[in-house]
Amino acid sequence: MKVLIGGPGTLSGLTLRLGQCLFAAASIGTMVTALGFTNYTAFCYLIASMGLQVLWSLGLACLDFHAWKFKRDLQNPILVSLFVVGDWVTATLSLAAACSSAGVTVLFTKDVHLCDKDYLQCSSYQISVALAFVTWLFIAMSSLVMFWLLASV
Repeated sequence: MKVLIGGPGTLSGLTLRLGQCLFAAASIGTMVTALGFTNYTAFCYLIASMGLQVLWSLGLACLDFHAWKFKRDLQNPILVSLFVVGDWVTATLSLAAACSSAGVTVLFTKDVHLCDKDYLQCSSYQISVALAFVTWLFIAMSSLVMFWLLASV
């Protein structure tokens, strides 16, 4: 198998996983601090999706750190195919959650003007959605690298 930037067991792969984990946790933290987010399904879905992403990324970051520190090779076809499936599932869920939350946020700010009344904390919603999209960018990068590695077998 080829050694690619962002591959499993590399320092760049560890960096990608930590970026995913940190931005997903920041998205959760920002959304949780906003009052009334539990009244909207899209925001609850964003929290659930980012929670799954934190768990997946943290687990793989620990695996990457262990492999990098002890010079283990994680690039066998079965393990890489597991990484590919997990990354593509979490990427799809994260993109869907970020897009649906962005749609609701735009609806609140631009269409029905609920944010003008200080009833909702739309700035927190917007920051959380932006962090979710950054998380998805990191996931997209790592899932493409994993797919490339699997295709090179």
